[in-house]
Amino acid sequence: CPTSCPPTPQAAFAHLALAFRCDTFTLQQRVQVEKRARDAAEENIQEELGQCRAALERLGPSCTDAGCRETLEQLQRSLTVLAAAIERATSAAEKLGAVHQEARMSRAAEVMVQHVENLKRHHMREHAELEEMKRLIQQNSRNRQLAETQDDAEPRLRPHPLMRTFQQVT
Repeated sequence: CPTSCPPTPQAAFAHLALAFRCDTFTLQQRVQVEKRARDAAEENIQEELGQCRAALERLGPSCTDAGCRETLEQLQRSLTVLAAAIERATSAAEKLGAVHQEARMSRAAEVMVQHVENLKRHHMREHAELEEMKRLIQQNSRNRQLAETQDDAEPRLRPHPLMRTFQQVT
C-alpha cells in the first residue's frame, strides 16, 4: 500500500507506544530546557520593561510643561498595562500549550483505546471459535462412544466378516 494509506490500529499503537517510551526517556530534560527558555524570555521582557521605566523616570525632571508630563504619565500607565498584558499572554501561552498537549494525548489515547477494542473483539471471536470447537469435539466424542456402544451391544445382529465372505462364495 502506498504511504497515503492510513496505518492500521496495530501499527499506530506500536508507533505511539514507542513515542511514549522515547518521550518518557527525554521528558525531564525537555521540561528543564523549556523552563530555562521561558524564564530567560520572561527575564528579558522584565529587563526591557525596567529599562523603559528607568528612561521615563530620567525624563521626568526634564519635562517642565504639562503636556510633556501628561505624555510621560500616559507612557508609565502604558508600561503598567503592557506588563500585565505580558503576564496574561505568558499564562495564555502556557494554557494553550497544555491544551495542545492534551489534544495530542487525547488522539493517542483514542488510537490506543481503538486498538484495545479491536483486541477485545478478536479475543471474543477466538473464544467463540474455541468454544464451538470444544462443543464439536465433545459431540463427536459422544457420537463415537455411542456408535462403539451400539457396536458392542449388537454383535449378533451383524454378521461376522468371515461369514459375509462365506455367504458370497456360496
